[in-house]
Amino acid sequence: MKKGLSARAKITLWFSVAMILIVLLTYALIFLVNRQVIQKTIRDNLIETVENNVDEIEFYKYISKEDFDKDIDYYIQYGDGYLEIDDDFLDEVNQVYTALYTTDGEFVYGENIAASATASLSFVNVSVQEADVDGELYYVYDKRLDAEGLEGLWLRGTVSESQGEQSLTATARIALIILPSLVVIAIIGGFLFARRVLSPINKISLAAAKIRQGDDLKQRIEIGEGNDELHALAEQFNDMFSRLDDSFTAQQQFVSDASHELRTPVAVMLSQCELSRQCGGGELSEDMQVIERQARKMNRLINDMLSFTRMELTPERYTFERLSLSKLSESICFDMSLIKENDITLEYTIEDDIYINANRELMTGLITNLISNAYRYGKHGGHIWVSLKSDDKKAYLTVKDDGIGIDEKELKNIFKRFYQTDSSRNGAGTGLGLAIVKEIAALHSGEISVQSEPNVGSEFTFSIDKLK
Repeated sequence: MKKGLSARAKITLWFSVAMILIVLLTYALIFLVNRQVIQKTIRDNLIETVENNVDEIEFYKYISKEDFDKDIDYYIQYGDGYLEIDDDFLDEVNQVYTALYTTDGEFVYGENIAASATASLSFVNVSVQEADVDGELYYVYDKRLDAEGLEGLWLRGTVSESQGEQSLTATARIALIILPSLVVIAIIGGFLFARRVLSPINKISLAAAKIRQGDDLKQRIEIGEGNDELHALAEQFNDMFSRLDDSFTAQQQFVSDASHELRTPVAVMLSQCELSRQCGGGELSEDMQVIERQARKMNRLINDMLSFTRMELTPERYTFERLSLSKLSESICFDMSLIKENDITLEYTIEDDIYINANRELMTGLITNLISNAYRYGKHGGHIWVSLKSDDKKAYLTVKDDGIGIDEKELKNIFKRFYQTDSSRNGAGTGLGLAIVKEIAALHSGEISVQSEPNVGSEFTFSIDKLK
């Protein structure tokens, strides 16, 4: 199954895309809306500057020499008197330049940075006009002076559109620095926030995976205290695991108790068969042979059930030690090679000095079950090959036969309890041998795998971490 992005990555990705889109829209607004706002601000500033300069011009018919010498303002002869122009009139304010003209367009005083372009413009009272100078646009605002003695005079203010471009460029530059920084901070914050919010879900997933892999329903999901939905979900899961654990424990205990109870009648049946054999001169009737055969099969089944439930109910009863898998495998293979069941030959190749951390009794059961399974489903006159080898980290025990094999559709079920393939329904197996092998492998944190082909044979491989 293809693994997609995690929920945390999806949330962060979505949040990042949203933030980037917001920034792009913000830039668009800056260049569209802010340009209009800045241009309006330039016009308003132009008008305000010219209107303020109106108060800086006054007309006097007479000026004493003493006032003329002391005053820092400027005096210009005009008509039958003098124009007093405040020194502030000379200041350029926010790049707005103001000049004083007569109605005929004659320059009187001040500064006009677009004089050549505006010379052809008629004076229009309190109106903003536009003039082009070498491709650069200028705004022009005229104000007629109506005070006594100032008749026939106009104030003309000019300002370049580039003032707005400079303001817009400065604004864009600031936005170009600030907005991406805010995006990066927001994405990092969103990632950290998503990780914190989704952390309980990750803990729930890990706990559930451990329970699934280890079949340990006693584990619980620990995500700390809280009253949100995720803590409520974890609590519901814990309640469910608790009920399942109680149910499985009761089931396993029932199997264990039932197995113990069945051992006595089966033992009686086998004793009676043995007694009949002794009394009958060593021969049993056909009916008694069937009873004895089934009783022995039931006895094996009970022993397997007891072994299985012991491993599930009380795994702690099995102590682990530094075990030489090489010596144990060689000893078992030697003993079982003497069986010669169905004239099957057992051959083995064992690598020396392979040690593992394991329980001797359980590992003996694992190896014995795998070899017994190969004998049971091997062909007459066939072969069984057992090999033990290792690499830097793991040991590999392989049991291979050239028997009846297993159909591909049945491979996924052969490690289930009481499952028997169609080709083995009439055999002497109990259906628990391979399930016990898998349980032993799991208790040792090992793995068991199988490869098989009908009428070719089967190969079982047990792998486990080795000790140095």
